[in-house]
Amino acid sequence: MEKMARVTTALGGNTITGRTMFCHLDAPANAISVCRDAAQVVVAGRNIFKIYSIEEDQFVEKLNLRVGRKPSLNFSCADVVWHQMDENLLATAATNGVVVTWNLGKPSRNKQDQLFTEHKRTVNKVCFHPTEVYMLLSGSQDGYMKCFDLRKKDSVSTFSGQSESVRDVQFSIRDYFTFAATFENGNVQLWDIRRPDRYERMFTAHNGPVFCCDWHPEDRGWLATGGRDKMVKVWDMNTNRAKEIYCVQTIASVARVKWRPECKHHIATCSMMVDHNIYVWDVRRPFIPSAMFEEHKDVTTGIVWRHLHDPYFLLSGSKDSTLYQHIFKDAIQPIDRANPEGLCYSLFGDLAFAAKESLISSDSNRKRDRRHPIFFKRKLDPTEQFEFISSSSALSVFEADTECDAGSMDWFVRTAKQYVLTGRPLAELCDHNAKVAKELKRNQVAQTWTMLRIIYSSPSTVPSSNLNHSIGKSSSSLPLMNSFNLKDIPSGIGSESRMERSKGENRPENILMDSSSTLINNDENEETEGSDVPADYLLGDVEGDEDDLYMIDHENPHTEEQEYILPQEAFPLRHEIVDNPSALDHLQDKADSPHVSGNEAETVSLTPVESFSLISISHSLYDSRLPADFFSPIVRDMLLFYAEQGDVQMAVSVLIVLGDRIRKEIDDQAQEHWYTSYIDLLQRFQLWNISNEVIKLSTCRAINCLNQASTTLHINCSNCKRPMSNKGWICDRCRQCASMCAVCHHVVKGLFVWCQGCSHGGHLQHIMKWLETSSHCPAGCGHLCEYT
Repeated sequence: MEKMARVTTALGGNTITGRTMFCHLDAPANAISVCRDAAQVVVAGRNIFKIYSIEEDQFVEKLNLRVGRKPSLNFSCADVVWHQMDENLLATAATNGVVVTWNLGKPSRNKQDQLFTEHKRTVNKVCFHPTEVYMLLSGSQDGYMKCFDLRKKDSVSTFSGQSESVRDVQFSIRDYFTFAATFENGNVQLWDIRRPDRYERMFTAHNGPVFCCDWHPEDRGWLATGGRDKMVKVWDMNTNRAKEIYCVQTIASVARVKWRPECKHHIATCSMMVDHNIYVWDVRRPFIPSAMFEEHKDVTTGIVWRHLHDPYFLLSGSKDSTLYQHIFKDAIQPIDRANPEGLCYSLFGDLAFAAKESLISSDSNRKRDRRHPIFFKRKLDPTEQFEFISSSSALSVFEADTECDAGSMDWFVRTAKQYVLTGRPLAELCDHNAKVAKELKRNQVAQTWTMLRIIYSSPSTVPSSNLNHSIGKSSSSLPLMNSFNLKDIPSGIGSESRMERSKGENRPENILMDSSSTLINNDENEETEGSDVPADYLLGDVEGDEDDLYMIDHENPHTEEQEYILPQEAFPLRHEIVDNPSALDHLQDKADSPHVSGNEAETVSLTPVESFSLISISHSLYDSRLPADFFSPIVRDMLLFYAEQGDVQMAVSVLIVLGDRIRKEIDDQAQEHWYTSYIDLLQRFQLWNISNEVIKLSTCRAINCLNQASTTLHINCSNCKRPMSNKGWICDRCRQCASMCAVCHHVVKGLFVWCQGCSHGGHLQHIMKWLETSSHCPAGCGHLCEYT
């Protein structure tokens, strides 16, 4: 301790001198408070209630207020406050619901003055009026706040917050009649002490209980709140609606907040659990504390600035049974541990780079062009020039070329607005999205949508124009197939014949193999006896006269079989199809060999056939194709590719369009990450409706619940027009049921619809039926209601 710095502060006629020091207490402390001359501090807890004198080098115990032979619950304190106008006046909040005042001017050992026993549960907070000596305010676990006049035995006013617990109450420093109250349901209420029947203003400040609040000592309208959501928020009350102007994210629930004297933007906080440290934040830089005190070994329960005009001395009590005085010169500065370098791209292609000032070149003042950055340097507030505050980094920004659209995100916005993700057949969705991508010159994305249409759409949705192929002559015939990929078809298909026959005979035109056209001639239909080959099969690339076609069969004679009927086609035929199937069962034995030429095949002993038949691929080829599940790994890899490239828009859009066809192939955590990233981008571009639609269409539970988070429905009673509580449908004011149907006059227990103009409503079906024949309100108020 001897190495700690010693600080002296001159405040008017008083001089405060001290260093970082501590003393051991007899028991854990729940709260502390300091007298107005900064010379004494009171420490209160379940088993301790003492006053210490703050000397230059140590704390000296001055008075023990726990007196008497039998221990009383009145001494078990949850909070303590020292009046700032009367140095002999103290007030404590007892855990048994009693509010006790103490008069240090009494000559007896027992300094207890008055007891107020109106609260039914633990009193969490007590607060003296800053200018009225005899006015005391309390907030209790029973949900009520009471205002006491110390000259009377009972409370003068009772305020009902209509909540289960009041966690903190604070009189406004600048506004004589106003006080703020925080509640466990996350609300903050502002009251006028002259109107105990209804609060002046209420707003939701945090997700979860609000444990503390503190009015700014200089700015009249600033109110700081801290809650279980690990946030400290600063609200501007000068506007019609409470406006959040600053937000600090901490690492644990916030138990206490105290504005720092003489420093407008500095606030001290301590946590309720997990974190034992005390932090001082500059609310303008909420990501890293300006100062930190690590002396306590257990949770800090109370913090208070030693003097209203001294920003250097901070007192704290803890559950580790210690009382500390902290000096700012001894504070740890987290900024010294932070990395002063940083790099970040903006949505519009600008590059920001932060580094130590010593690394920035000195010629930064030269004429600026886009190859050199714009320099920024944080300017210190002249009213807050303390030793530990410094600008250790300089920020430089490289602007993107506005004349170049390389960094533009217009394509993202237009794509998000024009994509259709639901409400149409899959083929139409893919075609529409492919068209959108093609218009934006995103050809790869357009091709991807087209391929997805081909893979997952039914055969009838694929245009016939895509399936026409021209067959030329080849040295080998294709094997018989029931299903295949288009990429497996040899190059001969779809092109004109490139081989000239050695004979000088006339050749007919190339035969077109088409799903809608089949070329068959001759009158008779012959098929190899005993053949079990399906009637629909594919011959190789063949071209020639009818005398040139032979069927190889050395053993089996030809017999006629039952006439084959071609399956129903999926689209109109170009001309009549004559059913003359012919099977070449043994053609593969010799002629299929890649080592046998066409002339060599003709020298084999062949049986001439008077008729021939060429059956084209028609229905069976596309009906017996590969199942969509066969392509799932490829589609999955495609989604991962787009996600790795940063195009989460494409990944999420395909996920939604394909639905269960591909969702099971992607890890749930990866899907949630894609959805979160895409929604964040949409919200950055203020595409709120599209973001909400994506959340709605998502099947991830973590994403779907985003629409229900932070949603509050405020309901007014249709009789007295007062706000309804969240306890039920019975109004607390007029004791009438607010959910009465204006048509049938019964209580609505299901879906309830009401007019926002006149507040009347009822059963959904009843109101819809009523408004079909009349536009006037069914309650008879004369309002013209409309159901949309």
